[in-house]
Amino acid sequence: MGETSKWVTLSITLTISAASAAISVYFWSNRKQADLNDKLITIKELQKSLNQSLEKCAAERQGRIRAQQDLRKAMLQPKTDKLETTYPMAPIGVVRSCFSTRNGTPRQPLVVPLARARLMFDTALVPPASLEGLEEYSHCWIVYVFHLNTDLDKLWKDPSRSKLKAKVRVPRLKGEKMGLFATRSPHRPCPIGLTVAKVESVQGNSILLSGVDLVDGTPVLDVKPYLPYCDSIEGATVPHWVKMDDLLTVASVDFSDEFFTTLTDCWAAIGKKSLYTSPEEFQILIKQVLSWDIRSVSQRTQVEEKYEKTKNDHVDNNEVHNIIYHLNLEGLDVAYRITPNTDVFVERVSLSSK
Repeated sequence: MGETSKWVTLSITLTISAASAAISVYFWSNRKQADLNDKLITIKELQKSLNQSLEKCAAERQGRIRAQQDLRKAMLQPKTDKLETTYPMAPIGVVRSCFSTRNGTPRQPLVVPLARARLMFDTALVPPASLEGLEEYSHCWIVYVFHLNTDLDKLWKDPSRSKLKAKVRVPRLKGEKMGLFATRSPHRPCPIGLTVAKVESVQGNSILLSGVDLVDGTPVLDVKPYLPYCDSIEGATVPHWVKMDDLLTVASVDFSDEFFTTLTDCWAAIGKKSLYTSPEEFQILIKQVLSWDIRSVSQRTQVEEKYEKTKNDHVDNNEVHNIIYHLNLEGLDVAYRITPNTDVFVERVSLSSK
């Protein structure tokens, strides 16, 4: 009986162990199946989400395409006589010029060959690679904004209240008026300017220019290469008054004895940030700028009227000869006088307080 009891006990033990193992395998299989089911559910959910995202992107793309098509149709076929379409334009760069203020900035490009500026581009809009090849051109066109116009606020008003002038006073006509679009006045319905400049070099995200007629801080909308074969039109004609350059040129430009010494002293303050290499070169710039009568039409008219009055009355009016004008270049204030015979005398230079 003892042996039989041992075998019975051993059999029971083995049976229990086998049952436990079977139960363990059963529960492990069920858990694995449950994990697999969970993963399959997750995959299905991700697949569903992905499909929804793709469908949404496709719908958005179709929406953009339809919007672009509608915009083109609206631009080509306005529903009313009033032009209300706007365009996605913004400055892509800014000009750092030797001309600190509007007064003294040349009225046309290239008349002051030494007038320099650096056009700095916004790299977020204009990668440096965009400028590759431009250095092979001698000149480029610059499309810009007349950002310092004193009447910009009028452009946001209703046309019936804007009071934009249809005619403007022309310097070459001694203040006589001419139709706006027959002139290059900065005061235009759309204050956009076009100028040409010499390309000195392309440096990273900037262009060094010369012969500019752009004031410091001018926003730039576009740059295009100058193409002589199509930009220079053989046989082109202009009105006779446009050719009368002698009305704006001066007889002479002279400097006071102490001018250069004072300029050298001021150079210590501006030299490092200047577009010019020396005070000697800067003095040449001043002479080139003042070789043209940069006074406004009203300034010249007032002086001429006073001069005529004193001449008719046979009175020597020192007021006419001693009016001091100011030219601001790169933060330096240049004070000068100009006689009725258009002889310019540059008296002094100082650091500008502006």
